[in-house]
Amino acid sequence: MKKGIDYIGVGVGAVIMDDEGKVFLTKRGKTVRNESGKWVFPGGGVEFGEHVEDTIVREIKEELEIDIEVVELLCVNNNIIPTEKQHWISPCFICKITSGTPQILEPEKCDDIGWFTVEEALKLPLSLATSSDLESLKKKLEK
Repeated sequence: MKKGIDYIGVGVGAVIMDDEGKVFLTKRGKTVRNESGKWVFPGGGVEFGEHVEDTIVREIKEELEIDIEVVELLCVNNNIIPTEKQHWISPCFICKITSGTPQILEPEKCDDIGWFTVEEALKLPLSLATSSDLESLKKKLEK
C-alpha cells in the first residue's frame, strides 16, 4: 500500500524565510512521489507515530543539512492531484533556520534550490500545495 495513492497521505511543508522576506524553495527531482519538476516548500511524509512538527524538522535536516525551528502553523491543504491519482493532507509551517546553510543532500529527489520573493515564487511552476501555501503566506504578510 502506498501513501497518497491507496490511502490519504500526510505530508508536511516548511515555509523558511530569510531576513529579507525571501522564501526558500526546492525543485522536485525525477524520483519523487508526485509533481516532478515543480518548485515546492521543502518537506516530506509523516511516519506512523511521528508528530508533524518533528517530521518537518527531520526531513529538512535529512534533505538540506540545516536545522530549523517551527514557528507556527501557516495552513493545512487538501492536496488532491487528479493527474497522478493522489490525495495528501498537507500542513505547512512557518519555520526559521537555526543553523546551517541549505545544500542538496538527495540529488535524486531535488534538482535545484533557491531563495525567492513571494512575487518571484508565484511565477515559478509550483506544486499544487505550494501554490496554495504561497497564497496563504501572501495574505498573512499583507495583514
